[in-house]
Amino acid sequence: MQSQPHVPGFTVRWTDAEGDQGKAHASAGVRGFRRRRRNRHGRGLRGELMLPSLPGFRTRSERFDDMVLDSAERLQDMWGKQLDGVLFAVDEIPPDLEQLVAAGGGAPMGSYTAGGRGEAPMITVYRRVVEQTAGTREELQDLVHDVVVEYTAEMLGVPPETLDPVYRRRYQ
Repeated sequence: MQSQPHVPGFTVRWTDAEGDQGKAHASAGVRGFRRRRRNRHGRGLRGELMLPSLPGFRTRSERFDDMVLDSAERLQDMWGKQLDGVLFAVDEIPPDLEQLVAAGGGAPMGSYTAGGRGEAPMITVYRRVVEQTAGTREELQDLVHDVVVEYTAEMLGVPPETLDPVYRRRYQ
């Protein structure tokens, strides 16, 4: 048997063809090559691709949803009862986007749908439109908050500046 130099935390050992040394490894708690879980021949992955602590764990869509939720929670904390029952939603693009663009109009970043007949009022933010308008991640977070504030202010019938003191119109 040949042995490679010992590196702390990592050891490579060569065994003979019968695998006598492999039996000794198994009893010592070291798993053999065949016992390791691998993605061989399409049998599946051995674990998660990305750890929850890494930035790539959540998708862009999920991070955008979190931004909308954070803004809605901030407004809920400030205005309380007036925003009870309001639904905040995220859609990819506005309905009839092709017709809006063909008519020369800009795409809306969100919409407000009044509630009625047992339905709650709903504020919808259009993810793709907002992402295309914002340049950086910080701008995106500010823009999402501004869109949520503007449509919530429209729903309540107050100016956006009075709804949230942090609000500034950052887009046209």
